[in-house]
Amino acid sequence: PSDTPQPTTEKPPGASIVIPAFNEERTIGRIIEGIRALPFDHEILVVDDGSTDRTAEVARAAGARVIRHPYNIGYGAAIRKGVRHASRPIVVLMDGDGQHDPRDVSRLVDNVAEYDMAVGARTWRSKGLLGRAIGISVLSWFAGYMAGRKIPDLTSGFRAIKRDVLLRYLCLLPNGFSASTTMTLALLRGGHSVTFVPWD
Repeated sequence: PSDTPQPTTEKPPGASIVIPAFNEERTIGRIIEGIRALPFDHEILVVDDGSTDRTAEVARAAGARVIRHPYNIGYGAAIRKGVRHASRPIVVLMDGDGQHDPRDVSRLVDNVAEYDMAVGARTWRSKGLLGRAIGISVLSWFAGYMAGRKIPDLTSGFRAIKRDVLLRYLCLLPNGFSASTTMTLALLRGGHSVTFVPWD
């Protein structure tokens, strides 16, 4: 056998893409179709948080695995359920309303090779941010002061995290929308590496 080192083509690690969804039948199918085109190993988990429309049916028909809550428990509860059912080493969280472009998922996943969590940090041009920009900026500044580092976007729901790291803090996540804030602060205070990736 030759002693010449053989080139390696290391594939990116697989990702479980978890989408908490509540009455998102108009957008969920398009999101799933975009995710399915991603060029790496992944699974799509839609956690239907008690929707009263056809969110679950549309998601399942588009190719996602659907986990249902019998009634609306909350965004954080849906995240916890999805992470517990995830089977890949990286978990990607994204919203079901269409504000996150599936094409940006790869950028977040690539950063998790070096960091424990990569957060999609919204810019001033980001969809739906303009009206809330001042409040988000003040909240992020205060959280950054408490955490000892700059936090460009504290509340973003678009992020990729190493699953084994997130499992350690899963019990801390509240049922509501503050789960994203809690997750960011918990990892920073726990000494984990976090990066913020700008997206529009």
